Amino acid sequence: MTTRGGTLHAPADLRGGGHGHPPTRLPVVVHVLALGTFLMGTTEFVVAGLLPEIASDSQVTVARAGLLITVFAVGMIVGAPLMAMLTLRLPRRLTLVLALGIFAAGHVVVALSSSFALLLAARFLTALATGAFWAVANVVAARAAGPTASSRALGVVGAGAMLANVVGVPLGAFAGQLMGWRGPFWALAALGAAAMVLIARHVPHDGSGPTVVSVRSELSAVRTGRLWLVLAACATTTGGVLSTYTYISPLLTDRAGLASGLVPLVLVGFGAGALAGFLIGGRLGDHRPYVTTIAAAATTTILLLAICLLSGYAALTIVLVALLGLFGLGANPVLISLGVRFAGRAPTLGSALTVSAFNLGTAIGSWSAGLALESSLGATGPAAIGTVIAALTLIPTIAIALTQRRRPAAHTPAASGAGRPSPGPDR
Repeated sequence: MTTRGGTLHAPADLRGGGHGHPPTRLPVVVHVLALGTFLMGTTEFVVAGLLPEIASDSQVTVARAGLLITVFAVGMIVGAPLMAMLTLRLPRRLTLVLALGIFAAGHVVVALSSSFALLLAARFLTALATGAFWAVANVVAARAAGPTASSRALGVVGAGAMLANVVGVPLGAFAGQLMGWRGPFWALAALGAAAMVLIARHVPHDGSGPTVVSVRSELSAVRTGRLWLVLAACATTTGGVLSTYTYISPLLTDRAGLASGLVPLVLVGFGAGALAGFLIGGRLGDHRPYVTTIAAAATTTILLLAICLLSGYAALTIVLVALLGLFGLGANPVLISLGVRFAGRAPTLGSALTVSAFNLGTAIGSWSAGLALESSLGATGPAAIGTVIAALTLIPTIAIALTQRRRPAAHTPAASGAGRPSPGPDR
């Protein structure tokens, strides 16, 4: 049983405490895929630091230029499951290479365009490619690492996007100031083209799509309550954290009394915490997936409530924001792993749906937080909304754990087997 080919990995208890032993090193392909998600995460958020320049050059208001972020989010929500179905019959390596090719082309169009409408269209196209890449990358990483290390592998892949917030986005904004706002898009196009070569070299040739290629079969395979509980948890955990994060600047300046120049440093602290959370959460999730998701949801709720109540204290608020990054997104790789696993014979579609759920939670959370910001709650409104949304995560995560305890004899298709039943119990 190998970790790189199309053969199945040795069976293991999903809790990781039994017969399987996680490998000490993850396959190289996992880190190559993390490079891809780093590029995806950078392009999603780098626009935020370039909005004034883009608005001025495109002769639109900054608020209208913000549609470039909204359109990207919508493209991710729609694109991940849509592209998963459209590329159903393609080998996974080819899908990843094509997605990066479209990603690079979309950035070239943005860099050359003088029409705001064309900018929006290119951003939407790039989001479709991003959704396709992310969905397939999760499945390829899980298969390459095997069932005993799938959450750890997904933590590394997701950490690429978290690293984008710490390194990629600030560098992109700095480059935009030096070279003009088009410079970062040229750089991302070049890096996307280079990533195509790495993907083509390192993703196994036989890492093709699922053996079941009927759209009807794919859709029927995801009609499971456990998968939809995972998707609900994906939406609420991300919605709770990012509803607060989206409007963290007024909280820090108006309530905590921080100088506006210090806000980026606090955001770097959040990003560093999120990066560590993805890596640690992935490791813990291979051993105790259900305990990890419940504990992360409970801790996140407590942290957000503390931010609501203690945001008048600057030093304490800075620490709480960093801890929010650590715990708030730490369960995401575990949820992705469970989504892939519970989707059974449709792992790519299951992965795609988790991507959509994360982005849907972000969209709803940030929208409701914006309303709260304008209410009598003021700067603490988004954190109050985030507390409520994060608390809701406890419902699906506890339900998943209880459901699994009642299924001692059940068998779950392993992500690495692309729909073949796993000999181990699904607990």
